[in-house]
Order: sequence, then structure tokens, then C-alpha cells
Amino acid sequence: MIGLSRLQTFLFAITCAMAVANVYFAQPLLETMAQSLGVSSGAIGVVVTATQAGYALGLLFIVPLGDLLDRKKLIVSQLLLSAVALCAVGLAESWGVLLGAMALVGLLAVVVQVVVACTASLASPAERGAAVGTVTSGVVLGILLARFASGVVADLAGWRAVYLVCAALMVGMALLLWRTLPATAKPPAQRGYWRLLRSVFQLFLTERVLRIRGTFALLIFAAFSVLWTSMVLPLSAPPLSLSHTQIGLFGLAGVAGALAAARAGHLADRGLGNRTTGIALAVLTLSWLPIALVEHSLLAMAVGVILLDFAVQAVHVTNQSLIFAARPDAQSRLVGAYMCFYSVGSGLGAIAATYSYALFGWVGVCTLGAGISTVALVYWLWLARGCLRD
Repeated sequence: MIGLSRLQTFLFAITCAMAVANVYFAQPLLETMAQSLGVSSGAIGVVVTATQAGYALGLLFIVPLGDLLDRKKLIVSQLLLSAVALCAVGLAESWGVLLGAMALVGLLAVVVQVVVACTASLASPAERGAAVGTVTSGVVLGILLARFASGVVADLAGWRAVYLVCAALMVGMALLLWRTLPATAKPPAQRGYWRLLRSVFQLFLTERVLRIRGTFALLIFAAFSVLWTSMVLPLSAPPLSLSHTQIGLFGLAGVAGALAAARAGHLADRGLGNRTTGIALAVLTLSWLPIALVEHSLLAMAVGVILLDFAVQAVHVTNQSLIFAARPDAQSRLVGAYMCFYSVGSGLGAIAATYSYALFGWVGVCTLGAGISTVALVYWLWLARGCLRD
């Protein structure tokens, strides 16, 4: 079946938003979790590490299965297993059980990448970029809204309710997709599992588009992580002293930018992916100017957040559209390999941001973010001089 209806695309976007949110729900709940389980505030941060470690393993060992197994069954199975893992988190009474369950939540959250690859395979070539852009917008919305949503639910019913409610939603989405998702074509990669995994690493060597677009992903998500990891520090400190709810509202500003960038996929479909990348990277670099004014103007900060998220989303959507077009027979393996760059960039950006703030304050953070963004822009200019072809 070729072609993807608007309803199916919308359901894929919602699925991605819900799945990726599972990874980020814990961040505003860590202190409450620590008190509930009798764990020190310093040790509870391992929850985030366990979730991210599970996600990284899933990228390498689960996502490639989309090129070997029936994608519809794989997606529905992951959603149902995610519901089980979320219930385990919500019912955990010990530190060890919580860590193990959170690792499973991260491992199964990579259903996001399977859904993106499935979107690319079901959409017609003329609409592939637009469809991927819409679904990827769901990913960004999930990331940006997870912290706000988990805080609201936790305030009303406790931190465990966040995971139990989401488990019920995952079951509902699995049933809905089972009824509405079209039958997928026979996966193009009919080979053993271990040969499939080896081929993922071979893609890094053989696919120039993957290396180029992966480098862009590493840099833009490092810049993205620099902002979102450290932003709470100046906003919660004097003289601003904003509440957690007020800080969470900046996530809504990021949503506006993410939605605006969804059309980047349309431009990639028209052969304008390289030009879109250059414009977005210029916007990303300039966005740090209003962000640096946070202590003088919250409006300027909001504008900067919108610009930054717009630029990151535009490049991300374009990246995926181009790598999918390069190897239609290896879409699941490609997205797994590509997201490894994302994970590395996000991790390095987070570490660098906290050190920069501790040593040089918010000016140091903005200088770091602008520097990373400039490197990405210079890299694009260098490639453009070499007549880079999309």
C-alpha cells in the first residue's frame, strides 16, 4: 500500500509524542521519587541515566528489527510492552525495581524511530518529507510537553499516577493502531538478526548522506541540549525566581517553533533540503542573542526559544527526509544509526552546559550554544562550497 492518510499520519504523530514523553516524565519528579522511595537526592539522578541507557540500547538492538519484522506487529508489541514497563514504574516499591523498570521504559521508547521509519515506507515519495515532518513534530511536542504534563498530573494525584495513566494511554493507542494501521509490505531486509546489526555499523562507512546529516544532528542537538538542560538555572534563581509551572510554560514557546518547522519536509520533497538547512542553521546561531537577554527580558527569551526550536526541528526533519530517500531499503537501520548522533550530541551538550554555567554563568552557556551553532553553520558553508548535493 502506497500513501498515508492524514488520520494515519496524525495517529503516528500522537504515538511518537506519547512514547518519547515516557523518557522525559521523570525529570521534574525526581525529588518526589527520592522522598517516596527513601533515596538520596544525589542518587535519584541515576533514574534519568538508566532511562537514557535503555534508549541507547534500543536504538542499536530494537530499531533495526523494522527492516526484518512486520512493522505493524513490531509497533503494537512495543506499545503494549511499554505499558507493562510503565505500570512497573508506577508500582515500584524499591530502588532496584524502579531503575530496572525505567531502563525498560527507555528501551521500548524507541518505538518512536520504528514509527518514523514506517511513516517513510508507507508514504509516497512525493509526500514522504511532509509526512516525516508531521510525525517528527509529534516527537518534539512530546519532549517539550512531557515535563509540564507530568508536573500537573503529579500535583493532582502523585508521581505514580503519571506512569499509570500513561500506561493506560499506551494500551489504548496500541489497540487503535492495530485497527487503523495499514498492512505493511514485506520488509526489504530478509536476513539474520546479527547480520542486520552488522549492517547498521556498515551504514556509517558506506552512506555519505548519513555521515553528513548525522554530523548536523550531533551539533544541533548539542545546542538544543545546552539550552534545555541549563535554562531552569537562571529562571529559578534571583532576580527572576520563577516557579516550576512558569518555567514549564517556556516549553509551550518551543512548541510554537516546532510546529512552524513542520513544513521543512515539504521543502525537502521539492529538492530544497540543503538550502533549508543553511537558513535554519543561520537562525539557530542568531537565536542565542535574544536568549542571552533572559535577565533583562523574558519576552526576548521566549522569542529566542521559538527560533532555536524552529531551527533544530527544520534541520532534523530535513535530515531524516534525505537519509530515507538515500536508502529506501534500510529505513529502520538508517534512523537507528542517525539517532545515535542525536544521543551523543544531547549527552555532550548537557554535560558541557552544566559545567559552563558553573564556571561562567548564563553568558558562558549562551557563548557555548552560539559556538556550537556556528560550527554547524560553518560546516554547512564548507559543504556548500564543495557543491554538496542533497
